[in-house]
Amino acid sequence: MQKINRVAIVGGTHGNEFTGAFLVKKFEKYPNLIQKSSFETLTILGNPKAFKTGKRYIEKDLNRCFLEENLQNLHLSSYEDIRAKEITAILKEDNQTKVDVIIDLHSTTANMGLSIILGNQHPFLLQLSTYLTAINPLVKVCFTIPENGSNFLRSLSEMGFVIEVGAVAQGVLNADLFQKTEELIYTILDYLERYNYSDITETNHSLTLYKYIGTLDYPRNENGEIQAMIHPDLQFRDYEPLNPGDPLFLTLDGEAIAYEGTSTIYPIFINEAAYYEKGIAMLFTEKQILNI
Repeated sequence: MQKINRVAIVGGTHGNEFTGAFLVKKFEKYPNLIQKSSFETLTILGNPKAFKTGKRYIEKDLNRCFLEENLQNLHLSSYEDIRAKEITAILKEDNQTKVDVIIDLHSTTANMGLSIILGNQHPFLLQLSTYLTAINPLVKVCFTIPENGSNFLRSLSEMGFVIEVGAVAQGVLNADLFQKTEELIYTILDYLERYNYSDITETNHSLTLYKYIGTLDYPRNENGEIQAMIHPDLQFRDYEPLNPGDPLFLTLDGEAIAYEGTSTIYPIFINEAAYYEKGIAMLFTEKQILNI
């Protein structure tokens, strides 16, 4: 891989996810915190209008607006579609100015802790992830929906990824998670600097990867109304094993609904508030160990 020349830190892709948005504000005020000698670091507030109003989005989810065919469609004129085109122009303008790495900052109401979300298994991203988990065991790494044909902002770069932190309420700043996210960003930037100076020691490590295998919606009636909630035994247990027969949901009448799968899985984004509108109660992953 060639030298890294430009890195973008994006916060506030969703306007009510304050951790990333306020980190971008801080970095804009103190740019020396993120500047390195071997590459340029730029910052972008993803959805400024939504951030100003404290909403996730104005008309549609910005982080679902980056499908290539939609970016080329001049008839898509919502605020977020226009904003997606503006961000794409900044990050993918041409070979001289396009960014090599995108760090898209998000927060979640689910108990995801410090998570790295990958959309592909580029060797460099796996090496970076392995390094981050080696120095901080609290960091988890997920491989979710593949980038090919993706509509996520991170897909604008082959080495784009998400930092997802939680649990934190929407529209709220949590000092502990703010500081942990900030430290993780500095660690990543230091690693990129060391890479450019060929100062990365090659060692064999294992990486625990939580690979996306599907989603599950809440039980609903014929009118689409939710009929059960996350079972108390499962709430806040992201990344923990869910075995066949374990309680999954609790109906409004107090009846437990068990997981009926045939193998152990690892749910993530459990009871994410923003996913109610998307018909997602949680994502299912399988746990893999990779030798990097």
